[in-house]
Amino acid sequence: MKLFRLANLLREERCGDEVSYVINRNINFTNRCVGNCSFCAFRRADGYLLTEEEILGRVEAAERLSATEICLQGGLAPGLVLEDYCRILEAIKEDYPRMHLHAYSPMEVFYMSKSSGTTPAESIRELQRAGLGSMPGTAAEILVDRIREEICPSKLSTDQWRYIVTTAHRLGVPTTSTILYGHVERLEDRIAHLHLLREIQAETGGFTEFVLLPFMPKNNPLGGRARRMGVLENLKMHALARVALHPLIPNIQASWVKLGRDLAGRTTWWGTNDLGGTLMEENISRTAGATEAEGITPQELCDLIERNGRVPIQRTTLYGRVK
Repeated sequence: MKLFRLANLLREERCGDEVSYVINRNINFTNRCVGNCSFCAFRRADGYLLTEEEILGRVEAAERLSATEICLQGGLAPGLVLEDYCRILEAIKEDYPRMHLHAYSPMEVFYMSKSSGTTPAESIRELQRAGLGSMPGTAAEILVDRIREEICPSKLSTDQWRYIVTTAHRLGVPTTSTILYGHVERLEDRIAHLHLLREIQAETGGFTEFVLLPFMPKNNPLGGRARRMGVLENLKMHALARVALHPLIPNIQASWVKLGRDLAGRTTWWGTNDLGGTLMEENISRTAGATEAEGITPQELCDLIERNGRVPIQRTTLYGRVK
């Protein structure tokens, strides 16, 4: 397996035997959404919208568990405008000024800008002022418009996604990068996606990591059309990401939520050097069939990493070490 050996070699050049993780809490603050993505099982027209008090209660619980990051994402709820998104950040920062806020996908920025009559740059500046520290690079799915038109026709285009993340980078807001794979895309679409991320990173240097998100097929329209992926295909995809993005994006993350803990641990020998966060809750993957989406403790993550012969390292959102 030349791909496996090369991915593992490049990974070890980057970080030796270390595998990192972050203590964080994921807050999906609403499942109301005007979108119609065929891979989504989370959206509800009559769903919930957490109050400020409910959000702060979740942040307080995360603070007690030594979390350093809050990740905020939600559906595109009707009526939400830029001011609402900023108010959430301001409320958290007022009570928890040291908490890093990793919030709002490029699609959410696109939506709040459109609903508020602002440009993406103006929206991002306001979010920064309110306490935004970094953005998740989700809503990428597959950055090939032919595929996007099939699986998420109401979402922003490839060029619009690229514009928002590069705008964030130029304004000093780092983002992650992601891929949703294993549905109707072909191998050449995955490669085109990785190539585009390389181009962006060469231009801005603003991606902190690349996160692989295997498609979850339950309770959504796309599930019946997607082929099931085996263990080897998942491992090969992680190895391909390491090789294709080297050396521009140094951190490759496996999703223990979507892969399951055991397979996520195995990817650390196939190119990955990060297992993401403790999350404490994750509703989007759970509704689509993930069985391990309720959270994992720091000790469980450390045990998983050590069982795979690696050295666990607690990190910050931006990959600094936590002493």
